[in-house]
This record gives sequence, C-alpha cells and structure tokens, in this order.
Amino acid sequence: MFDHCLYFNTTALARIVEREWNAAYQPFDLTAPQGFVLRAVLRHPGLLNSELADIFGIARPTATRLLDALLAKQLIERRPSAADGREWNIFPTAAALALDGPINAVSAEVAQRLRGQVGGDRFDDSISALRGVRESIG
Repeated sequence: MFDHCLYFNTTALARIVEREWNAAYQPFDLTAPQGFVLRAVLRHPGLLNSELADIFGIARPTATRLLDALLAKQLIERRPSAADGREWNIFPTAAALALDGPINAVSAEVAQRLRGQVGGDRFDDSISALRGVRESIG
C-alpha cells in the first residue's frame, strides 16, 4: 500500500535498524542515540552542544537531553565555551575513554552484519542515497 512512500519506508527501516543498535549498545547501558553521541564525543573531544545537534540533524533540546543522560552516567563532562558563554564544550570522561575501543568494535560488528545482510554495494548505495535525500529536503 505504501511501497512508494518515503515516510513509511524510512520510518520502518529506522525502527528495524534502531532495534539492532539498541541491542548492540545495551551492554554499555546506552540507547542507540546515546551510543552514537558518545562515539562523536570520543572522536571529537571539545565539540559544542550545538555542533553535536548539527552532526546528528537534531534539535538542540534533543541534543541536550542526550548529553544530560550521558552526564548522569558520568561518561561526559561539560566545560564552558571560551568562545560563547551560552555554549558548552563536551569532553569524554575516563569512563568513556575506557569504552572507546569496545563500543567502536561492537559498532563495526553491527555495521558489518547489516552490510552483509543487505549486500555491500546496495548497503553503500542506500546510505549514499539516504544522505542525499536528507540533504536535499533538510
């Protein structure tokens, strides 16, 4: 019925993929969004909260809620930005740094498994196409 509907197909896919990533990050006591935000902070210590929102294409309040959850888990710390007093630079804690290898290994396993299920070229083409659609209408 909705075979050609962008909304239906992308949200159905998002639910399937989110279950995979939630299962992968559950041993770290993280949701999929929290896991991805933590990985971004680990890769780019000192990011501003607004930069995180831009990276993930989410509203600043959503980014703040995700960061609040990571702060409560003592995985990040906020430091006032020297450039803008309204912003915070986000840094990983020692506990987060200890998760860097394991969380990236699990992430690579999930990505490899999904790529295998879909097929390498189709997987890569799909991600590229979805990114293009997101950029075109976002």
